[in-house]
Amino acid sequence: MIKKEDVYKIGVLTKPHGIKGEVSFSFTDDVFGRVECDYLICLMDGILVPFFIEEYRFKNDSVALVKFDGIDTAEQARRFTNVEVYFPLHLAAEATDEGLSWAYFVGFEVSDVHHGELGRVVAVDESTVNTLFVIEHDGRELLVPAHEEFIRELDHEQRRMLLQMPDGLLQLGVEN
Repeated sequence: MIKKEDVYKIGVLTKPHGIKGEVSFSFTDDVFGRVECDYLICLMDGILVPFFIEEYRFKNDSVALVKFDGIDTAEQARRFTNVEVYFPLHLAAEATDEGLSWAYFVGFEVSDVHHGELGRVVAVDESTVNTLFVIEHDGRELLVPAHEEFIRELDHEQRRMLLQMPDGLLQLGVEN
């Protein structure tokens, strides 16, 4: 059984494409195209289910057309409409040389060298110019800039991240 903590969300299957079983896949991370993996994990009726990829092609930089094994008609593809897609964390870690998406860090426990434990990354906000980690901290959300130069240590196995934030930047969020 695939557990939620062993995967991270990389997009959503939006709608069938054509009549041969392809589905349109709106993704936030193209890790499936950079790492050797022949399946994607879909959230079907509350259960994480792997589906093997027969083929895929990129439509643009955020949409791909995916054909799963055994899905051969538009009717069969229709059941994938608005289905969330996940990717295995252990395979995503192999992509570190090519860069990880910020979404990979959802679920990481975060500490700061000066402030100690901050909490768990619950989301990534990419709606502004500066990408932010949304960290659950003492029952509220703490927004922390997601910048490589702030990351001092990463433990992919334990899903932990140590940050060193510039003086004053983190203090404002922690004390308010």
